[in-house]
Formats: sequence, C-alpha cells, structure tokens
Amino acid sequence: QTIALVGHTGAGKTTIINLLLRFYDPERGRITVDGVDIRDLAPSDLRGLIGFVQQDLFLFTGDIGHNLRLDADISPAEAQLAAQRVGADRFIQRLPSGYGHVLGERGRSLSVGERQLLSFARALARDPRILVLDEATSSVDAEAEALIQQAVGELMRGRTSLVVAHRLSTILHADEILVLHHVEIRERGTHRTLLAQCGLY
Repeated sequence: QTIALVGHTGAGKTTIINLLLRFYDPERGRITVDGVDIRDLAPSDLRGLIGFVQQDLFLFTGDIGHNLRLDADISPAEAQLAAQRVGADRFIQRLPSGYGHVLGERGRSLSVGERQLLSFARALARDPRILVLDEATSSVDAEAEALIQQAVGELMRGRTSLVVAHRLSTILHADEILVLHHVEIRERGTHRTLLAQCGLY
C-alpha cells in the first residue's frame, strides 16, 4: 500500500519518519515491521529494508555510477537498470562520459530534476521492501514533474510506501492519506473521501 502523510509544518510528518528510521526511539508505543519491533533489529538491518528518498539528495564527488551504488553490493549493470526504469538514463547518456561522468561538489552541474531522478535510481537499485519519500518532489519545476511522477510510480510499484508530500499530484492515488494536525492524526481516508468530508484536508 501507499500511505501519504499531509499537514502543516510542525504537524509531525518528519517526526514519524525519524522514528521509523530509528534516528530516535518512541517514548511509548512501538513500531513493527512484519510484527517485529524495530528496536529488536540492528540499525543496519532496518535501514537495509527501507529506501529513503529526501528532498535534498546528497551527491558525492565521484562519477555517477559510484553515486548510484555507493558501497552497496550492487553491480554497475543493476545500477544502470534502475536508472533506466526511473528515466534517469535519458540524461545520463547525454553526459560526456555517461555513467563515468564525474560530478562536482554536491552535483551542482545537474538540475534539481536530474538530481531527484538519481535519488530515485539510487533507492530502486537497492530494491527496498519499504519506501519512504520525504518531500521528494517538492523542489521540481512543473516541466519536470510529469517525468518525476512517472519515476515515482515505478519506484513505488510492489512496495509498501510512506509518502510525505505537499504536492497534490504525489498523493492523489494513495491508498490512504493521514491528515496530521498538532502531532495527531485528525483525519484519514482516500483523497475523494477526505474531500467529501470538507474537513482539515
């Protein structure tokens, strides 16, 4: 399923993600994956289950192939296939050295949309069971958005996805939308049912 989290700044969206990734533990209650408390999992095992895509992708100095694989057990062919599946291959092949193209500091030579597609390819290459998207499309201009949305659809296919978003297009087709207000879930339902309620959503 795809679950979307919406709400004003400070509503608790990022806190939920920080708890899920165990940047800190809940003071009460618990979070389970397949019935197992995440506190019983080694942090590396937990993060191996989760693909995390943030608004601001960190790119390292080095070539594109390295930035897709980092130190994971992923072959160059698997990284390239992931890039093709999310549409990043189109711009990578136009670069002077393709996947061997060396990026400068933080990948500033790439557009916001291109960096975002690389972040999707990096996540997809690891084939995570759970996908977390944190405002992953909020900085993309309207022209790139159609390509980005297509890539998001490919990335989410067959996975449990948790999406934090302000853009309506990102959450329209979520199985359930949780509306957060003052760190509480105040409403929940599909886009259509929430609109019909004429509430916070």
